[in-house]
Amino acid sequence: MRNGNLIDSRKAKNDEFYTQLDTIEQEIMHYREHFKGKTVYLNCDDPRKSNFFHYFSCNFENLGLKKLIASCYKSQDYNLFTRDVNDKAVWIEYNGEKDMEHVPKAEDIGLNYFEGDGDFRSEESIELLKESDIVVTNPPFSLFREFIALMMKYDKKFLILGSMNAITYREVFPHIKENKLWPGILFNKNVQFEIPNHYDTTKSIMKEGKNLIKVSGISWWTNLEYSKRKQDITLFKEYKGNEENYPKYDNYNAINVDKVSDIPKDYKGIVGTPITFIGQWNPEQFELLGSRRWAKSKYLLEHYTGHVIPPENDRKTFINGKETYDRIFIQNKYLNPEIYTTDNK
Repeated sequence: MRNGNLIDSRKAKNDEFYTQLDTIEQEIMHYREHFKGKTVYLNCDDPRKSNFFHYFSCNFENLGLKKLIASCYKSQDYNLFTRDVNDKAVWIEYNGEKDMEHVPKAEDIGLNYFEGDGDFRSEESIELLKESDIVVTNPPFSLFREFIALMMKYDKKFLILGSMNAITYREVFPHIKENKLWPGILFNKNVQFEIPNHYDTTKSIMKEGKNLIKVSGISWWTNLEYSKRKQDITLFKEYKGNEENYPKYDNYNAINVDKVSDIPKDYKGIVGTPITFIGQWNPEQFELLGSRRWAKSKYLLEHYTGHVIPPENDRKTFINGKETYDRIFIQNKYLNPEIYTTDNK
């Protein structure tokens, strides 16, 4: 399923993609220190079926959790988060109790029922959000913007799945630029999800009774720190003597690179990179000035060389009259200490 199919799914509200256990396990291992003594909220997850609930309940002691809360949405038709039509919206609170060394089933722990539909934006769900420390889930693709806005409003730590293309969203990019949101370890990868039987399963594969489909361009998004995030991108190419390999934009005083590996190590000016740069970005190495869509940076606009600054939504980049793909504008901090000092980061 390519990104075009994700767009179709978003329009049709076909957001029911069940995250596989290995996708969760391989990412959480990089953040284990963040969970000790914390309340984790899975606010888009039916505790009776969710692999997120299975992972955190089974690893409750290993992670040193204080509490685990999970809740799900009640659909009016086919719902977003559960597989049962006309099921009630439920939530559960788990405190680590065991039944003969085993985690009890959700029904045995005790289900609570929402009065409303259990939407993560509902007042009932937000009350549970307020008592949590970290949110971990796979929110519906069509509501990713709203989900991020809610996390920012309530100042919550989070680790969630979404599209790599969230970089280009008007509601998301400013948070990336302000270093309030960044990709996790898994970035821009093909990820296998389970889909319900009522979806189009012509492109899925059947494995252990599940319809599995591969979705491209998937990333984890978080505001939890991890060690690899502060690793410099290794630069080995040089601008001096190779200027012909680095064309300048028609309307920005900046050079273009088509691959992150092509960023020159000796160029002090502004560089336009593919949006995949964000997956390797170390904010201590590079300043993120803006993108071609959301170029609100005063410093970046000062380097705009077009005759008229176009509307914000139409600030495109051109090379020899040809429009480029989306670009992220960056500048090397190490080469510009007079600009990027500790006082004005």
